Amino acid sequence: MFVCICHGITDSTIREAAENGCTSVTELTMRTGAGSTCGSCMDMAADLLARHAPAEPGFAELPVLQAA
Repeated sequence: MFVCICHGITDSTIREAAENGCTSVTELTMRTGAGSTCGSCMDMAADLLARHAPAEPGFAELPVLQAA
């Protein structure tokens, strides 16, 4: 699905950017051009970026050291 019509940016392009470490819409705009013309796609782009960002490990997911 097209998210940014002005630059032809799709949801898969945004998903790929998120998986490659893109963490903000400003960075997304710099990488892809999304939102740099009219800006009407920014809300949807931000939502997609947030939904596809890699999960950060929490304390529960960190390995536990074994007692010596």
